[in-house]
Amino acid sequence: MSEKWFVTMKKADFDAIGAKFGIDPVTARIIRNREIVGDEAIADYLACSAQKLHDPHMLKDADKGAQILAGKIGQKKKIRVIGDYDIDGVNAAYILLTGLRACAAQADHVIPDRVHDGYGVNSGMIEKALSDGIDTIITCDNGISAAQEIAYAAESGITVIITDHHEVPFTLDENGGKIYHIPPANAVINPKQADCAYPYSGLCGAAVAWKFVQVLYEYMGIPVERSFEMIAHVAFATVGDVMDLTGENRMLVKLGLQAVHKTENPGLLALIGQNHLEREQIKSWHFGFVLGPCINASGRLDTAKRSLQLLMEPSMEKASQLAGELVELNDRRKNLTLKGLEEAKRLIEEQKICQDKVMVVYLPQCHESLAGIIAGRIREQYHKPIFVLTDADDGGIKGSGRSIEAYSMFEEMTKCGGLMTKYGGHPMAAGLSMNKENADEFRRQLNAYSTLTEEDFVEKVHIDVAMPLSYISARLIREFECLEPFGKGNEKPVFAVRNVHPLRASIVGKNKNVLRLLLDDGAGGSIDAVYFGDIEAFLAFLREKSSKGQVEALLHGGPQQISFSITYDPSIDTYQGRERVQIIIRHYC
Repeated sequence: MSEKWFVTMKKADFDAIGAKFGIDPVTARIIRNREIVGDEAIADYLACSAQKLHDPHMLKDADKGAQILAGKIGQKKKIRVIGDYDIDGVNAAYILLTGLRACAAQADHVIPDRVHDGYGVNSGMIEKALSDGIDTIITCDNGISAAQEIAYAAESGITVIITDHHEVPFTLDENGGKIYHIPPANAVINPKQADCAYPYSGLCGAAVAWKFVQVLYEYMGIPVERSFEMIAHVAFATVGDVMDLTGENRMLVKLGLQAVHKTENPGLLALIGQNHLEREQIKSWHFGFVLGPCINASGRLDTAKRSLQLLMEPSMEKASQLAGELVELNDRRKNLTLKGLEEAKRLIEEQKICQDKVMVVYLPQCHESLAGIIAGRIREQYHKPIFVLTDADDGGIKGSGRSIEAYSMFEEMTKCGGLMTKYGGHPMAAGLSMNKENADEFRRQLNAYSTLTEEDFVEKVHIDVAMPLSYISARLIREFECLEPFGKGNEKPVFAVRNVHPLRASIVGKNKNVLRLLLDDGAGGSIDAVYFGDIEAFLAFLREKSSKGQVEALLHGGPQQISFSITYDPSIDTYQGRERVQIIIRHYC
């Protein structure tokens, strides 16, 4: 896969910004690169206070929905929360249930089974609600694309409140204009609605549910501050559902991480403990790559009810047992994913799928719940939009897609919507169901409609600062913590340096999978570096650039003239209580 490196060159007086806010000019430059401009915006970015969160009453239908719900609670009506089987849906259901119980509501919940029910509300759930005497359904992280099912509930006399964050379904008129289709619910709370005045549309499902609970608390006479008991779950879902960590989302995650560091929730504590972590250590990375996959694993291979049960569990002993089961499930999921990924790569190369602009790969043996993870890994390798299709229980096909910035997946799917029985999602990710015989035509139409060019498939490496290695210090690395939490939309800063000379190199680690180097940038000092990528490919690159003999000399501590350019992360390595500054190599050229 090809790469292009770009140094971001936004202009500002970095020395003046640094002096004003007590930060290094390098930190000031990174903040400017994140489009944070002006004293007030910089102060907000650095401080991140709860007072700066947007007013939840600005969400369309939030007051209407809260009013309806307050009345239902007063009348002791039966309320049912319908969530989703992923990290966002599970945390959103936790937030709604916890909020409803604080209001003394008679509330229960249903989380669809990924395989048997599919995504979101279905007619079977409406029928079950009717037979159970349910008066009101509240959806979370779903509902916006279930117009038919919501209409059925409304006709049957059930009150429906939708809380969701997915794109509003639309069709195109003859002039290419969008006609939006909002389900006929009693209240629809989703910041993606065109007529919603809420100033930030990028919230996850759990954040929308949390905002709604805040409004409900006001109607029920409960202090709104109590909603902050659940902010850790908003942060968990925001990172886990890969939302942009910009604006309000970044504030929610920052506040949520502070709450996690003090959490007493037995479920969260048990999950952290079973992953051999301490609550004070948790960063956004752990949400996304350690804890989140355990929550998702139950919805993939078993039932997401187990994850919700963990978060709701009051007993630490029982929570530890549940968390241990989720960690085991996640280990199983990792092994199955690896098998599916290897098969997908084989088919992509053998069937020349890699030559398509939009890749569609069919894995009949793959567990349908793993399609999205596999699609994400393939997208990383090929830097192309990809749909992974698998066999569904009903004899049809289910699929998950992952996209690149240049390709709005949900919009592109709409162009061939007639081929699918169900679909939905975001610009960067989507899910679908279709009849088997439509799979080839789906691939053909996606590629026929695609306007992607070769330039779109080149991975762009955006460098924040070209910084000499001699400038790095432990103080500066600690200061960079003010830029956190890192994630999509607020990535870790990328540093680069040209023409570094390795003084020595050795392959270390139990599995010989780490390359450790001592690097000199010619500007007055040397620094330890580690590389965790494909070591053989890196050494092959060095042999091609210099010679086999030069690389041998490097690995044996002899003199050589090798030099190359790198992007890197500065970090502090702590070993036996001693700290030393090092860098982690990300890219080389």
